[in-house]
Amino acid sequence: MEGTIRAHVRPGLRVRVVQKADQATGRLTEGVVRDLLTKSPTHPHGIKVRLEGGLVGRVKEILG
Repeated sequence: MEGTIRAHVRPGLRVRVVQKADQATGRLTEGVVRDLLTKSPTHPHGIKVRLEGGLVGRVKEILG
């Protein structure tokens, strides 16, 4: 599943996201989705989510 398609991302999924501060390095942070912040059905850089720890980032990998 792709992190660029909103229908593939839902609360409770374990994902890897890139935070705004880490975009240059591409460092990924793993967590569980709490909220979907992107309203459009797709986004080329990944759907923006808030993780359960409160971090915000764009989904790069869906782990399940």
